[in-house]
Amino acid sequence: MKKILWINPVGTALFDEPIKAFLDTAKDADTQLDICSLPRGPQHLEYHYYEALILEDTLHTVKRAENDGYDAAVIGCFYDPGLHEAREICERMVVTAPAESAMHIATTLGHSFSILVGRKKWIPKMHQNVVKYGFEQRLASFKSLEMGVYDFQVDPAETERRMTDASREAVEVDGAEAIVLGCTIEFGFYERLQKEIGVPVIDATIAPLKAAEYLVGLRDKFAWGHSKAYGYESPPASEITGWKLASQYDIEGVWGTQE
Repeated sequence: MKKILWINPVGTALFDEPIKAFLDTAKDADTQLDICSLPRGPQHLEYHYYEALILEDTLHTVKRAENDGYDAAVIGCFYDPGLHEAREICERMVVTAPAESAMHIATTLGHSFSILVGRKKWIPKMHQNVVKYGFEQRLASFKSLEMGVYDFQVDPAETERRMTDASREAVEVDGAEAIVLGCTIEFGFYERLQKEIGVPVIDATIAPLKAAEYLVGLRDKFAWGHSKAYGYESPPASEITGWKLASQYDIEGVWGTQE
């Protein structure tokens, strides 16, 4: 049994149940999938300031999940907020996120990919992640749908029309061989879209879930987990205890008994 926590890193539970219902159709039979959101904070992450606000709660939610025996956590925003920081603080648990997972999958299915984003505002940050993950030479284009996070599910027919037009241009003009849906709230459209366009369409909710399941399997069978050399080396417990961080940040229990 694989126990995975999907974290919506926003201060609203609006999409928790719809995403769970969708992912329950995609998860492995032996996966226990739980969904949570944050107890406070902005209700979308379309601005850098909002993303900064949710980092503390997101990271401590990840650490609590490890303490509670989860095998993996998914940070469910295409900006991948706190992904590397979360891997740093986890000793055993796998951590994945949508952009990294979706790009890895897309580049195994085609030479190039395009990303469908909601607004042009999102592109600079997402392009930074493309570069950071080493996929800049594989990126055909970004395509903006000119829709905010809360627009995608309001009129599914209009969302699908915009996705279809943008995807067709990405394939026929930009040379994309795969399409990545660049927001987790774009869930539920990939099947019809890829039938219409004729190339793989990577759903940003399914990709990190399947990556998490795969990585848990590798960890359990081959002991291949997140490396603790260099980049993901964990902060020393002596500093966390000595600096009394648990009491300063009101996170008693996250790091065990600190004082």
